[in-house]
Amino acid sequence: MSFFSNIRPKTRSVAVASFLLMSLAAHAGIFDDDEARKAILDLRQQITSLNATVNNSLSAAQQRSTEEIAQLRKSMLELQNQIDRQKGDISQLRGDNEVLARNLAEMQIRQKDMLQSAEQKLQAAEQRSQAVEQKLTKLEPVKIALDGREFMADPAEKRDFDAAFAVFRAGDFAKSQKALFDFIQRYPGSGYAPSALYWLGNAQYSNRDYKEAIINFRSMISKNPDHMRAPEAMLSIANCQLEMKDPKSAKKTLEDLMKAYPKSEAAFAGVERLRTLK
Repeated sequence: MSFFSNIRPKTRSVAVASFLLMSLAAHAGIFDDDEARKAILDLRQQITSLNATVNNSLSAAQQRSTEEIAQLRKSMLELQNQIDRQKGDISQLRGDNEVLARNLAEMQIRQKDMLQSAEQKLQAAEQRSQAVEQKLTKLEPVKIALDGREFMADPAEKRDFDAAFAVFRAGDFAKSQKALFDFIQRYPGSGYAPSALYWLGNAQYSNRDYKEAIINFRSMISKNPDHMRAPEAMLSIANCQLEMKDPKSAKKTLEDLMKAYPKSEAAFAGVERLRTLK
């Protein structure tokens, strides 16, 4: 590598020219004037050519550098534009995400409110359904088994009979007489009617209202001769007749009892009662 290769192009040309001039001056004494002038002219021409070459090289280098810088600036500008667009997109996405998040939160709140409202409506509907079912249950007939018979009765009908009979069992015969009479008037076709007549007759017997007791006992027997309480009703009629001092009628009733229901307990009791009448 020469000494001039480490020097920048423009500086290098000046150095080369200076070196040539110094060489020429050192050898000036060797040549005569014409030759010296010719050498100087050649040297100047070389320097001029060298400067032109160097300048052309510098111009080309500067142009390339300028173009590269321009291209780099253009690339940087495009990159900046891309960055700006990406920032805008990111900002838009963030905005969209915020809107979506807000909409989602509002939707969740609405869904929660709708769910609570639906649950409340469902609970209200279930309560109404239960209330209707309870009402229907209160209105629907129930199966009753009483005195060897089964029949259907309305809940109100069952409630009223149970209440009247409870008064009788409590020993309040006057009050139970009215309650049982009212029941028969209210439910004349009830399955409870035979038993209600029988207990009404017993309440009247306990109140010494023998005539009315006989009427109700006979009504019960005539309407329901196969009822399990019918033999006892006939025996009760005989007892009422005895209490009324009518042994003849009582004897006839007891004889009818033994004929109609010979195997009943009431008939066996009637036999013993007949013995006391003879």
